[in-house]
Amino acid sequence: MSGNDELFIVNVSTNDILESERAATLRDFYCRGVKADIEIRDGERLAANLTAHSLPDVQLMLGTLFGARVIRTKQLVVDGDDSLALICNRSGTIGIRARGRELLVGPGQAVLASAEDASTFERFATGECVSLRVPRRILVPMLMDVDDTVMRLIGNRQTEIRVLVDYATSLVRENALATAALRQLGVEHLHDLIALVLGATDDVKEVAGRRGAKAARLRRAKFLIADNCWRQDLSVGGVAQELGVTPRYLQRLFEADGKTFSSFLIEQRLKRAYRMLREPEFVERPVSSIAYDVGFGDLSYFNRCFRRAYGATPTDVRSGTAD
Repeated sequence: MSGNDELFIVNVSTNDILESERAATLRDFYCRGVKADIEIRDGERLAANLTAHSLPDVQLMLGTLFGARVIRTKQLVVDGDDSLALICNRSGTIGIRARGRELLVGPGQAVLASAEDASTFERFATGECVSLRVPRRILVPMLMDVDDTVMRLIGNRQTEIRVLVDYATSLVRENALATAALRQLGVEHLHDLIALVLGATDDVKEVAGRRGAKAARLRRAKFLIADNCWRQDLSVGGVAQELGVTPRYLQRLFEADGKTFSSFLIEQRLKRAYRMLREPEFVERPVSSIAYDVGFGDLSYFNRCFRRAYGATPTDVRSGTAD
């Protein structure tokens, strides 16, 4: 990992790569993180679509891989890398071999792997996973015994795994890691959530529960609202039920963030309306129709909110006369 706080993003997709060049391309991709060899399985076509976001204290990798084994050989483990990777499987089945053990990781399950071990990773069914690699020094203070946690199937903490995966993917979708201040908070929250998945010590759980889990739930709530803001029946109760928390707990999360549920919902509806007003494909659609499409039930209220947010009328924004 880099010695500074810069973000490095690397993508690899086999869609536009000749089959004869896929293994070499994927091998180069993996060598930017934990060095590994690639072995194509007999009779199968290598297919991959992966993205890695690398920072000094975490590497976040998302995507799919099928038709190949990723092998960390005995020759490669002498490179001194002692990082630990929490592999969270979202769908399909993953096979992992290391330390004399063979594990099958199903959907919603996870496993911690060590770069110090010779290991083999492969998929037995098409699917997606999220892996988070952190330096060993990050996890040692959080766990009673890190080595005892490595290569143990984690299947009884699916709620914690889901919260971690949702938070990690939201950081990528929102491009939050591109902003220095958000990047630092995001990495801290990822560490906290990883510790919860792995069974942190009681004092770490208390801190992580306050920071990581709450931050992850709030970010998940914001995504649910942004994705469904057009629904006029969207309510704090419905979102709270989706998250498995009480409406009052969800309201407190927003209040701690300096907002309310309602103000955030209105903000998302206005942003959607603003985009539609600027896009050519909606030029023939009346402003009133756009207001209803984004979730407002009252045109006058929409106009007041819009002017307050943007200092201009919807018509001004559409015509390009707004400052």
